[in-house]
Amino acid sequence: MTETESSETLATLPLDGWHRARGGRMVPFAGYHMPVQYEGVMAEHSWTRRSAGLFDVSHMGQLTVSGPDVDAALEALMPADFKGLGEGRMRYSLLLADNGGILDDLMATRLPDDNVFGAAGFYVVVNGAVKFEDIGHLREHLADEITLNHMEGRALLALQGPKAADALGRLVPGVGDLAFMRGGSFGWQGRGLWISRSGYTGEDGFEISLPAETAEAFAEALCAEPEVKPIGLGARDSLRLEAGLPLYGHDLDPDTTPIAADLGFALSKRRRGEGGFPGAERILKEREDGAIQKRVGLVIDGRQPVREGADVVEADGTMVGRVTSGGFAPTIGKPIAMAYVPWASAEPGTTIHLSQRGKLHRAEVAAMPFVPHRYVRAGAK
Repeated sequence: MTETESSETLATLPLDGWHRARGGRMVPFAGYHMPVQYEGVMAEHSWTRRSAGLFDVSHMGQLTVSGPDVDAALEALMPADFKGLGEGRMRYSLLLADNGGILDDLMATRLPDDNVFGAAGFYVVVNGAVKFEDIGHLREHLADEITLNHMEGRALLALQGPKAADALGRLVPGVGDLAFMRGGSFGWQGRGLWISRSGYTGEDGFEISLPAETAEAFAEALCAEPEVKPIGLGARDSLRLEAGLPLYGHDLDPDTTPIAADLGFALSKRRRGEGGFPGAERILKEREDGAIQKRVGLVIDGRQPVREGADVVEADGTMVGRVTSGGFAPTIGKPIAMAYVPWASAEPGTTIHLSQRGKLHRAEVAAMPFVPHRYVRAGAK
Protein backbone atom coordinates (compact mmCIF):
# COMPACT_ATOMS: atom_id res chain seq x y z
CA MET A 1 0.00 0.00 0.00
CA THR A 2 1.28 3.44 -0.81
CA GLU A 3 1.35 6.20 1.77
CA THR A 4 -1.61 7.85 0.09
CA GLU A 5 -3.84 4.77 0.29
CA SER A 6 -6.31 4.43 3.10
CA SER A 7 -8.90 1.85 3.97
CA GLU A 8 -11.50 4.05 2.21
CA THR A 9 -9.64 3.84 -1.10
CA LEU A 10 -9.13 0.08 -1.04
CA ALA A 11 -11.19 -2.18 -3.28
CA THR A 12 -12.82 -5.40 -2.13
CA LEU A 13 -12.41 -8.85 -3.60
CA PRO A 14 -15.42 -10.91 -4.69
CA LEU A 15 -14.65 -13.18 -1.72
CA ASP A 16 -14.19 -10.37 0.83
CA GLY A 17 -17.14 -11.43 3.00
CA TRP A 18 -16.20 -15.10 2.69
CA HIS A 19 -12.67 -14.41 3.96
CA ARG A 20 -13.96 -12.42 6.94
CA ALA A 21 -16.55 -15.07 7.81
CA ARG A 22 -13.78 -17.67 7.89
CA GLY A 23 -11.67 -15.57 10.26
CA GLY A 24 -9.26 -14.13 7.72
CA ARG A 25 -7.30 -11.14 9.05
CA MET A 26 -7.57 -8.53 6.32
CA VAL A 27 -4.75 -6.15 5.41
CA PRO A 28 -4.15 -3.63 2.60
CA PHE A 29 -2.28 -5.14 -0.35
CA ALA A 30 -2.05 -3.98 -3.97
CA GLY A 31 -5.00 -1.66 -3.48
CA TYR A 32 -7.31 -4.32 -2.00
CA HIS A 33 -8.41 -5.63 1.35
CA MET A 34 -6.81 -9.09 1.34
CA PRO A 35 -6.48 -11.93 3.88
CA VAL A 36 -2.97 -12.18 5.33
CA GLN A 37 -3.67 -15.22 7.51
CA TYR A 38 -6.36 -17.40 9.08
CA GLU A 39 -4.80 -19.71 11.68
CA GLY A 40 -1.21 -18.51 11.35
CA VAL A 41 1.49 -18.29 8.69
CA MET A 42 3.54 -21.27 9.88
CA ALA A 43 0.50 -23.59 10.05
CA GLU A 44 -0.81 -22.45 6.66
CA HIS A 45 2.63 -22.78 5.05
CA SER A 46 3.03 -26.33 6.34
CA TRP A 47 -0.53 -27.28 5.31
CA THR A 48 0.13 -26.19 1.74
CA ARG A 49 3.41 -28.16 1.62
CA ARG A 50 1.69 -31.40 2.63
CA SER A 51 -1.92 -31.02 1.41
CA ALA A 52 -3.67 -28.21 -0.58
CA GLY A 53 -4.05 -24.50 0.16
CA LEU A 54 -6.64 -22.24 -1.47
CA PHE A 55 -5.39 -18.71 -2.25
CA ASP A 56 -7.50 -15.80 -3.46
CA VAL A 57 -5.51 -13.96 -6.13
CA SER A 58 -8.45 -12.09 -7.65
CA HIS A 59 -6.52 -8.82 -7.35
CA MET A 60 -4.43 -9.94 -10.33
CA GLY A 61 -5.33 -8.50 -13.72
CA GLN A 62 -6.91 -10.93 -16.20
CA LEU A 63 -6.75 -9.81 -19.82
CA THR A 64 -7.44 -11.20 -23.27
CA VAL A 65 -5.44 -9.84 -26.20
CA SER A 66 -6.64 -10.65 -29.70
CA GLY A 67 -6.53 -9.43 -33.28
CA PRO A 68 -4.47 -9.73 -36.46
CA ASP A 69 -0.78 -10.55 -35.92
CA VAL A 70 -1.30 -10.55 -32.16
CA ASP A 71 1.80 -12.77 -31.75
CA ALA A 72 4.02 -10.16 -33.37
CA ALA A 73 2.32 -7.36 -31.45
CA LEU A 74 3.14 -8.99 -28.11
CA GLU A 75 6.66 -9.90 -29.20
CA ALA A 76 7.30 -6.19 -29.85
CA LEU A 77 6.80 -5.56 -26.11
CA MET A 78 8.21 -8.75 -24.54
CA PRO A 79 11.16 -11.11 -25.14
CA ALA A 80 9.14 -14.36 -25.34
CA ASP A 81 8.57 -16.53 -28.42
CA PHE A 82 4.80 -16.23 -28.71
CA LYS A 83 4.76 -17.30 -32.36
CA GLY A 84 5.98 -20.75 -31.37
CA LEU A 85 3.54 -21.21 -28.48
CA GLY A 86 0.94 -23.94 -29.02
CA GLU A 87 -2.71 -23.77 -28.04
CA GLY A 88 -3.26 -24.08 -24.31
CA ARG A 89 0.44 -23.55 -23.58
CA MET A 90 1.60 -20.90 -21.10
CA ARG A 91 4.75 -18.81 -21.07
CA TYR A 92 6.30 -16.63 -18.37
CA SER A 93 7.40 -13.30 -19.79
CA LEU A 94 8.37 -9.75 -18.96
CA LEU A 95 6.85 -6.46 -20.02
CA LEU A 96 9.89 -4.30 -20.76
CA ALA A 97 10.60 -0.57 -20.87
CA ASP A 98 12.64 0.91 -23.70
CA ASN A 99 15.80 0.76 -21.55
CA GLY A 100 15.28 -2.94 -20.77
CA GLY A 101 13.89 -2.35 -17.27
CA ILE A 102 11.12 -4.68 -16.10
CA LEU A 103 7.66 -3.06 -16.01
CA ASP A 104 5.99 -6.29 -14.87
CA ASP A 105 6.27 -10.05 -15.05
CA LEU A 106 3.29 -12.01 -16.35
CA MET A 107 1.89 -15.27 -17.66
CA ALA A 108 0.53 -15.50 -21.22
CA THR A 109 -1.42 -18.47 -22.63
CA ARG A 110 -2.34 -19.05 -26.26
CA LEU A 111 -6.07 -19.68 -26.28
CA PRO A 112 -7.72 -22.24 -28.53
CA ASP A 113 -10.38 -20.76 -30.82
CA ASP A 114 -13.14 -22.29 -28.68
CA ASN A 115 -12.60 -21.13 -25.08
CA VAL A 116 -14.59 -19.82 -22.11
CA PHE A 117 -13.51 -16.22 -22.71
CA GLY A 118 -15.04 -16.15 -26.18
CA ALA A 119 -11.97 -14.55 -27.76
CA ALA A 120 -9.07 -16.08 -29.65
CA GLY A 121 -5.52 -14.84 -29.07
CA PHE A 122 -3.90 -14.79 -25.61
CA TYR A 123 -5.03 -14.89 -21.97
CA VAL A 124 -2.64 -12.76 -19.93
CA VAL A 125 -2.40 -12.53 -16.14
CA VAL A 126 -0.53 -9.51 -14.74
CA ASN A 127 0.32 -8.39 -11.22
CA GLY A 128 -2.45 -6.65 -9.29
CA ALA A 129 -0.35 -3.74 -8.00
CA VAL A 130 0.52 -2.54 -11.51
CA LYS A 131 -2.32 -3.91 -13.62
CA PHE A 132 -3.70 -0.52 -14.59
CA GLU A 133 -0.21 0.72 -15.55
CA ASP A 134 0.21 -2.46 -17.62
CA ILE A 135 -3.12 -1.93 -19.37
CA GLY A 136 -2.20 1.67 -20.15
CA HIS A 137 1.18 0.61 -21.52
CA LEU A 138 -0.36 -2.12 -23.68
CA ARG A 139 -3.09 0.16 -25.03
CA GLU A 140 -0.51 2.82 -25.86
CA HIS A 141 1.79 0.46 -27.73
CA LEU A 142 -0.55 -2.08 -29.33
CA ALA A 143 -2.01 -1.28 -32.75
CA ASP A 144 -5.63 -0.17 -32.95
CA GLU A 145 -6.50 -3.47 -34.60
CA ILE A 146 -5.52 -5.36 -31.44
CA THR A 147 -8.32 -5.80 -28.89
CA LEU A 148 -7.44 -5.70 -25.18
CA ASN A 149 -10.15 -6.81 -22.78
CA HIS A 150 -9.73 -6.39 -19.01
CA MET A 151 -11.98 -9.04 -17.50
CA GLU A 152 -12.94 -7.30 -14.25
CA GLY A 153 -15.90 -9.61 -13.76
CA ARG A 154 -13.79 -12.70 -13.15
CA ALA A 155 -12.20 -13.98 -9.96
CA LEU A 156 -8.92 -15.91 -9.80
CA LEU A 157 -8.20 -18.66 -7.27
CA ALA A 158 -5.04 -20.72 -6.81
CA LEU A 159 -5.13 -24.21 -5.34
CA GLN A 160 -1.58 -25.26 -4.45
CA GLY A 161 -0.05 -28.34 -2.87
CA PRO A 162 0.58 -32.04 -3.48
CA LYS A 163 -3.10 -32.95 -2.97
CA ALA A 164 -4.51 -30.15 -5.15
CA ALA A 165 -5.15 -32.45 -8.12
CA ASP A 166 -7.07 -34.92 -5.94
CA ALA A 167 -9.33 -32.25 -4.44
CA LEU A 168 -9.97 -30.22 -7.59
CA GLY A 169 -10.42 -33.35 -9.70
CA ARG A 170 -13.52 -34.35 -7.69
CA LEU A 171 -15.20 -31.03 -8.56
CA VAL A 172 -13.83 -30.66 -12.08
CA PRO A 173 -13.06 -34.03 -13.67
CA GLY A 174 -10.20 -33.99 -16.15
CA VAL A 175 -8.02 -31.29 -14.59
CA GLY A 176 -5.49 -33.94 -13.55
CA ASP A 177 -4.71 -34.51 -17.23
CA LEU A 178 -3.19 -31.03 -17.51
CA ALA A 179 0.59 -30.82 -17.25
CA PHE A 180 2.56 -27.90 -15.82
CA MET A 181 2.15 -24.65 -17.80
CA ARG A 182 -0.86 -25.86 -19.75
CA GLY A 183 -4.45 -24.71 -19.47
CA GLY A 184 -7.91 -25.37 -20.82
CA SER A 185 -11.64 -24.66 -20.60
CA PHE A 186 -13.70 -26.55 -18.03
CA GLY A 187 -17.16 -26.22 -16.49
CA TRP A 188 -18.68 -26.33 -12.99
CA GLN A 189 -22.42 -26.10 -12.36
CA GLY A 190 -22.96 -24.60 -15.79
CA ARG A 191 -20.30 -21.90 -15.39
CA GLY A 192 -17.22 -21.63 -17.58
CA LEU A 193 -13.82 -22.02 -15.92
CA TRP A 194 -10.34 -21.56 -17.35
CA ILE A 195 -7.92 -23.74 -15.40
CA SER A 196 -4.15 -23.87 -15.78
CA ARG A 197 -1.68 -26.12 -13.99
CA SER A 198 0.46 -23.36 -12.58
CA GLY A 199 0.99 -21.19 -9.53
CA TYR A 200 3.59 -19.24 -7.60
CA THR A 201 4.42 -21.42 -4.61
CA GLY A 202 6.74 -24.00 -6.19
CA GLU A 203 4.14 -26.70 -5.47
CA ASP A 204 2.02 -28.61 -7.93
CA GLY A 205 -1.30 -26.84 -8.32
CA PHE A 206 -3.79 -24.93 -10.39
CA GLU A 207 -5.02 -21.42 -11.08
CA ILE A 208 -8.75 -21.16 -11.71
CA SER A 209 -10.39 -18.22 -13.50
CA LEU A 210 -14.14 -18.10 -12.94
CA PRO A 211 -17.05 -15.64 -12.93
CA ALA A 212 -16.90 -13.44 -9.80
CA GLU A 213 -20.47 -14.35 -8.83
CA THR A 214 -19.50 -18.03 -8.79
CA ALA A 215 -16.36 -17.60 -6.68
CA GLU A 216 -17.91 -17.97 -3.23
CA ALA A 217 -19.83 -21.16 -4.04
CA PHE A 218 -16.76 -22.65 -5.72
CA ALA A 219 -14.44 -21.72 -2.83
CA GLU A 220 -16.93 -23.20 -0.37
CA ALA A 221 -17.11 -26.42 -2.40
CA LEU A 222 -13.31 -26.67 -2.54
CA CYS A 223 -12.94 -26.09 1.20
CA ALA A 224 -15.48 -28.85 1.83
CA GLU A 225 -12.85 -31.24 0.46
CA PRO A 226 -10.75 -32.68 3.31
CA GLU A 227 -7.43 -31.69 1.70
CA VAL A 228 -8.24 -27.98 1.34
CA LYS A 229 -7.96 -24.98 3.68
CA PRO A 230 -7.94 -21.24 2.86
CA ILE A 231 -4.45 -19.74 3.04
CA GLY A 232 -3.45 -16.10 3.38
CA LEU A 233 -0.87 -13.80 1.84
CA GLY A 234 1.66 -14.45 4.62
CA ALA A 235 2.13 -18.11 3.72
CA ARG A 236 1.97 -17.33 0.01
CA ASP A 237 4.96 -15.05 0.49
CA SER A 238 7.00 -17.56 2.51
CA LEU A 239 6.22 -20.33 -0.03
CA ARG A 240 7.25 -18.25 -3.04
CA LEU A 241 10.42 -17.14 -1.22
CA GLU A 242 11.39 -20.77 -0.55
CA ALA A 243 10.65 -21.44 -4.25
CA GLY A 244 13.08 -18.66 -5.24
CA LEU A 245 10.40 -16.81 -7.20
CA PRO A 246 10.73 -13.01 -7.45
CA LEU A 247 7.87 -10.69 -6.47
CA TYR A 248 7.23 -7.66 -8.63
CA GLY A 249 7.65 -4.36 -6.77
CA HIS A 250 10.11 -6.01 -4.39
CA ASP A 251 12.60 -8.20 -6.30
CA LEU A 252 11.74 -6.72 -9.71
CA ASP A 253 11.18 -3.12 -10.78
CA PRO A 254 11.77 -0.76 -13.74
CA ASP A 255 15.42 -0.27 -12.71
CA THR A 256 16.11 -4.01 -13.02
CA THR A 257 16.91 -5.86 -16.23
CA PRO A 258 16.11 -9.55 -16.87
CA ILE A 259 19.82 -10.47 -16.62
CA ALA A 260 20.34 -8.68 -13.29
CA ALA A 261 17.18 -10.38 -12.03
CA ASP A 262 18.53 -13.81 -13.06
CA LEU A 263 15.59 -14.27 -15.43
CA GLY A 264 17.61 -14.98 -18.55
CA PHE A 265 15.41 -18.04 -19.20
CA ALA A 266 12.60 -15.62 -20.11
CA LEU A 267 14.57 -14.68 -23.26
CA SER A 268 13.46 -17.26 -25.80
CA LYS A 269 16.20 -18.69 -28.03
CA ARG A 270 14.74 -17.25 -31.23
CA ARG A 271 14.31 -13.83 -29.65
CA ARG A 272 17.90 -13.83 -28.38
CA GLY A 273 19.02 -14.29 -31.96
CA GLU A 274 16.60 -11.87 -33.58
CA GLY A 275 16.30 -9.19 -30.89
CA GLY A 276 13.50 -6.74 -31.62
CA PHE A 277 12.19 -6.37 -28.04
CA PRO A 278 12.55 -3.26 -25.83
CA GLY A 279 16.05 -2.84 -24.44
CA ALA A 280 17.36 -5.76 -26.53
CA GLU A 281 20.81 -4.24 -27.15
CA ARG A 282 21.45 -3.64 -23.43
CA ILE A 283 19.94 -6.94 -22.29
CA LEU A 284 21.83 -9.08 -24.83
CA LYS A 285 25.09 -7.31 -23.96
CA GLU A 286 24.50 -8.01 -20.26
CA ARG A 287 23.80 -11.64 -21.15
CA GLU A 288 27.29 -11.86 -22.68
CA ASP A 289 29.24 -9.71 -20.21
CA GLY A 290 27.16 -9.79 -17.02
CA ALA A 291 25.24 -6.98 -15.31
CA ILE A 292 26.50 -4.74 -12.52
CA GLN A 293 24.46 -6.70 -9.97
CA LYS A 294 22.62 -10.01 -9.83
CA ARG A 295 19.70 -11.36 -7.82
CA VAL A 296 20.83 -14.23 -5.60
CA GLY A 297 19.52 -16.38 -2.79
CA LEU A 298 21.02 -16.08 0.68
CA VAL A 299 20.95 -18.34 3.73
CA ILE A 300 21.43 -16.22 6.86
CA ASP A 301 23.55 -17.35 9.82
CA GLY A 302 21.60 -17.66 13.07
CA ARG A 303 17.84 -17.44 13.56
CA GLN A 304 17.19 -13.73 12.97
CA PRO A 305 15.51 -13.01 9.59
CA VAL A 306 16.90 -10.17 7.49
CA ARG A 307 14.09 -8.27 5.80
CA GLU A 308 13.60 -6.29 2.60
CA GLY A 309 15.53 -3.02 2.69
CA ALA A 310 18.61 -4.30 4.55
CA ASP A 311 21.93 -3.31 2.98
CA VAL A 312 24.52 -5.62 1.45
CA VAL A 313 27.83 -4.18 2.70
CA GLU A 314 31.55 -4.67 2.20
CA ALA A 315 34.00 -5.06 5.10
CA ASP A 316 34.40 -1.29 5.45
CA GLY A 317 30.64 -0.79 5.60
CA THR A 318 30.21 0.47 2.03
CA MET A 319 26.77 -0.46 0.71
CA VAL A 320 27.04 -2.54 -2.49
CA GLY A 321 23.58 -4.09 -2.74
CA ARG A 322 20.22 -4.58 -1.07
CA VAL A 323 17.94 -7.27 0.27
CA THR A 324 14.64 -7.39 -1.65
CA SER A 325 12.82 -10.23 0.15
CA GLY A 326 13.58 -11.99 3.40
CA GLY A 327 12.03 -14.09 6.12
CA PHE A 328 12.17 -17.33 8.04
CA ALA A 329 11.81 -20.44 5.85
CA PRO A 330 9.55 -22.90 7.70
CA THR A 331 10.46 -25.87 5.47
CA ILE A 332 14.23 -25.63 5.96
CA GLY A 333 14.18 -24.04 9.42
CA LYS A 334 16.50 -21.14 8.62
CA PRO A 335 16.18 -17.46 7.66
CA ILE A 336 16.59 -16.91 3.92
CA ALA A 337 16.55 -13.91 1.61
CA MET A 338 16.91 -12.67 -1.93
CA ALA A 339 19.30 -9.79 -2.58
CA TYR A 340 21.05 -7.92 -5.35
CA VAL A 341 24.82 -8.26 -4.93
CA PRO A 342 27.80 -7.32 -7.14
CA TRP A 343 28.07 -9.75 -10.10
CA ALA A 344 31.50 -10.91 -8.88
CA SER A 345 29.98 -11.96 -5.53
CA ALA A 346 27.07 -13.95 -6.95
CA GLU A 347 28.60 -17.46 -6.98
CA PRO A 348 26.98 -19.93 -4.53
CA GLY A 349 29.14 -20.34 -1.45
CA THR A 350 30.27 -16.70 -1.41
CA THR A 351 30.10 -15.05 2.02
CA ILE A 352 28.00 -11.86 2.13
CA HIS A 353 27.53 -9.35 4.95
CA LEU A 354 24.21 -7.61 5.58
CA SER A 355 23.39 -4.59 7.69
CA GLN A 356 19.95 -4.30 9.28
CA ARG A 357 19.14 -1.57 11.81
CA GLY A 358 22.80 -1.22 12.72
CA LYS A 359 23.43 -4.94 13.24
CA LEU A 360 25.64 -6.99 10.93
CA HIS A 361 24.55 -10.44 9.71
CA ARG A 362 26.62 -13.04 7.88
CA ALA A 363 25.05 -14.89 4.95
CA GLU A 364 26.08 -17.31 2.23
CA VAL A 365 24.97 -17.15 -1.40
CA ALA A 366 22.84 -20.22 -2.11
CA ALA A 367 21.44 -21.80 -5.27
CA MET A 368 17.72 -21.31 -5.79
CA PRO A 369 15.12 -22.63 -5.36
CA PHE A 370 15.73 -23.13 -1.64
CA VAL A 371 13.06 -25.88 -1.69
CA PRO A 372 12.81 -27.97 -4.89
CA HIS A 373 9.82 -27.28 -7.13
CA ARG A 374 7.26 -30.06 -7.41
CA TYR A 375 5.68 -29.23 -10.76
CA VAL A 376 4.02 -32.06 -12.71
CA ARG A 377 5.63 -31.73 -16.12
CA ALA A 378 4.51 -33.27 -19.41
CA GLY A 379 5.91 -36.78 -19.83
CA ALA A 380 6.18 -37.31 -16.07
CA LYS A 381 2.49 -38.11 -15.62
